[in-house]
Amino acid sequence: MVTARPVGETRPEPVGAVGEAWRAARSVLPAGHLDAAGCNVPSDRVLDAMAAHLALERERGAYGAVPDLTEARRALAALAGAEPQDVAFLESGTAAMAALLGGWRLGPGTRVGRARTEYGSTVMLLHRLAERNGWRLVDLPVGGDTRIDPDGLRRALEAGLDLVVLSHIASHRGVVQPVAELGALCRDFGVPLVLDVCQSLGHVDVRGAGATAYVGTSRKWLAGPRGVGVLIVPGLTPAVNAAMDAPAPTLSGHTWEDPAQDPRPVPGAARYESSEGVIAARAGLGVAVLEHHALGPAAVHAHLAGLGRLARELLDGAGGWRVCEPLDEPSALVTLLPPPHDTVERAAARAHAANLLVGVVPTARAPLDLREPVLRISPAPGTPPETLETLAKLLSAPS
Repeated sequence: MVTARPVGETRPEPVGAVGEAWRAARSVLPAGHLDAAGCNVPSDRVLDAMAAHLALERERGAYGAVPDLTEARRALAALAGAEPQDVAFLESGTAAMAALLGGWRLGPGTRVGRARTEYGSTVMLLHRLAERNGWRLVDLPVGGDTRIDPDGLRRALEAGLDLVVLSHIASHRGVVQPVAELGALCRDFGVPLVLDVCQSLGHVDVRGAGATAYVGTSRKWLAGPRGVGVLIVPGLTPAVNAAMDAPAPTLSGHTWEDPAQDPRPVPGAARYESSEGVIAARAGLGVAVLEHHALGPAAVHAHLAGLGRLARELLDGAGGWRVCEPLDEPSALVTLLPPPHDTVERAAARAHAANLLVGVVPTARAPLDLREPVLRISPAPGTPPETLETLAKLLSAPS
């Protein structure tokens, strides 16, 4: 890793038009908020939409107030190059992954490729499904910077894989995986790719992956409310792949014309959607995604990449702390390892005392990869450079 210039010598970048618009949409912003990768700050319009829907449910009854979420689905689908009918709402990214993989009819001997960098809950889910269904988990090669090796994936595909599960950006490392190349390899070999985009929707461009399915969440870079997960399965119909179904049939997602036969899923991703979620939160996410499109996804991505670059330049070497990603990685998720005389927990406590909200990533988030916790910094759009400079000085201060 390259050591950054001393604090004060890095030229701060301005907040910019995207950052100013993002901040202007929020009448309340927590001081020193640097945890967008954990839970971002919804806009006033998002909160208003949620409150308005809850009021409508009280006035009309919950079933009488069911909103039309077509535009929300359309906006979400556009982020992955899909269609509105390809989008299902669930309660979290973890619930979406469980719904997708838990109902996929893959028999004994199925070979599932996954990297050591996968999120902890996905690792546990795959382990359980492998034991239950007789699947075999195949380790995909990962470089020292936690980037998946395309040549290694090609060799694994040549040796035989039936499914690949990958995270676009991991929770514990801000490395952007080369998903366009990895997705093309999977398509060349006819192997489905499930892409975890919980840390990339609203953060970096997702459309080039061409994945079979995308699993995402509301509360991070899209700045929607908690309690909403998203599953996007482009072009899914019973005719395309009858093996892909939810683990449990629902009345809204299945038909049962002949009780002597299995229920049949309806076309599209509706087979996966839970009908008893927090509908107000789904309405809020719809507003958040439309706001993201209004800002311009490409402009937001570039702005966040600039914030991440600035954060790494300011923080790498401060007080002996080391940034884990390449300094020019095009993401705003930044992770740091402590020097021998400090710890992640003490640094987070000092940050809290200084009204800076940072994240601590425990080893359980990536049990196959992390050997010690890391400090995670993830500035939202519009984060003032001074906030990052304050954190750099805090890390440089004696612990």
